Amino acid sequence: MILVLGGTAEARELATRLDAAGVRVTTSLAGRVANPRLPRGEVRVGGFGGPASLAEWLARHGVGAVVDATHPFAERISASAAQACPAAGVPLLRLERPGWRERPGDRWHRVPDLAAAAALIPALGTRVLLTTGRQGLAAFARGGAWFLVRCVDPPQPPLPARHELLLDRGPYTPAGELALIDRHAIDLLVTKDSGGRLTEAKLDAARERGLPVIVVDRPPRASTGTVATVAEALAWARAHQPG
Repeated sequence: MILVLGGTAEARELATRLDAAGVRVTTSLAGRVANPRLPRGEVRVGGFGGPASLAEWLARHGVGAVVDATHPFAERISASAAQACPAAGVPLLRLERPGWRERPGDRWHRVPDLAAAAALIPALGTRVLLTTGRQGLAAFARGGAWFLVRCVDPPQPPLPARHELLLDRGPYTPAGELALIDRHAIDLLVTKDSGGRLTEAKLDAARERGLPVIVVDRPPRASTGTVATVAEALAWARAHQPG
């Protein structure tokens, strides 16, 4: 069996292609999204309880290889996999989409974390489109800016004192993002460097309107073999399938 640590479009595509190739695949989802888009093959929902528990689960289920295709900001499960797989003697591959690249006309300000993003907001804008997800919003709970908080599921407090909540899920279009920016008089975009095309339209819209963008850099990760495409991960996983 191949275990895919999922929750991304790339993970769903990989699971679908493995299943179509006749490879037994189980996708593990964290369970943080209420109605996730389910992949093909077997699915398990919930955490593993740390590296030791994950290593035991791998051994008990006869996992031949693990592909970590989680979100670029899913630090905890990736760190657990980086410890558990060597302990269990199971090969590990990281499938991670490339980050976004700054283009001519962009006004990006890169920061290392959410706290740094929040600290920079007063210098750049007063009406913020905040697309960093529903976790970590406490970093923006103080300050005088107004926030349009966009996320998939309702977040838990604390939230920014002045905000409107928009529950929505990509993919988004440049026209739709431009309309959103204009309707709410947005003058600043705050986002994580998640990469991918599903949510890239907000960057196109910010560029067209000349808005500054605060981009939170990806967290550092343990040294693990990494590929950027589903095709590469598929070839690796098929080569490591049991039997």
